[in-house]
Amino acid sequence: MPYVDGFVLAVPKDKIEAYKALARKACSVWMEHGALDYVECIGDDVPYGQLTSFPRAVMATEDEVVVFSWIVYRDRQSRDAVNAKVMADARLKGSDMPFDGKRMIYGGFTALLRADEIVR
Repeated sequence: MPYVDGFVLAVPKDKIEAYKALARKACSVWMEHGALDYVECIGDDVPYGQLTSFPRAVMATEDEVVVFSWIVYRDRQSRDAVNAKVMADARLKGSDMPFDGKRMIYGGFTALLRADEIVR
């Protein structure tokens, strides 16, 4: 089963273009170093919940949009190897982050179920 890194963060609306540019560069770097897939999504139907929600989780304000993204790897070992190469890649060093990294939620996940393994 594949391994997935998932991310949720808040990006100021006036920095969306800067975030897109950074995401394009990051996508190229991750894919070049062995990731299987790289997806970035901008929230357009993510209501602020009373108890829990994507916006609440990252403390998004009215002038921010929630971004949900994930990177797919062959397995955990591949993920660790790819991320070591990415962190050493000079193309991402010194990049200005167009979001508050302290409010980013991220983690690694072992896939539990995939439709292509069930629906045949």
